[in-house]
Amino acid sequence: MTESMFKKSCALLVFLLLILQFCMINNNIVVHADINVVRREVRVRVINRLGYGQSMILHCQSSLDDIGSVVVEDGREMEWIISGNEVVGIPLFHCDMKPSGSSDWYSFNAYNQERDHARCRSECLWMFPNNGALFGYDQRFARWVWFPLRLT
Repeated sequence: MTESMFKKSCALLVFLLLILQFCMINNNIVVHADINVVRREVRVRVINRLGYGQSMILHCQSSLDDIGSVVVEDGREMEWIISGNEVVGIPLFHCDMKPSGSSDWYSFNAYNQERDHARCRSECLWMFPNNGALFGYDQRFARWVWFPLRLT
């Protein structure tokens, strides 16, 4: 089943649940349809592998949440859980990163529903190695993939 078919099936299921709820209420039967039956959570982890004891400042936010700025020491990681559902999706989560000793800030999208829905089914892993790149882990193919960083 393709991602598009899956989304359509979920939307149809929610629609049918709402019709069922309406019919039961009109027959004096009260049932609560919960749209969260298709709830989805994704753990996001950003790993610092800059090396040489170099920490980084990481600031991540969405339109709904701002998790603030955090110093991530070399060899350590930061993680948080984002949630949504299969009908409306999970909001875009954007991060800015600055290596210690640098005045440059780099930005990347830590979670983008369109790009990451299949790649990050349960966990979205990001790694900053010591070569100035950004790698994201693809759960579908069990491999690390290079992603572009934007200088802000």
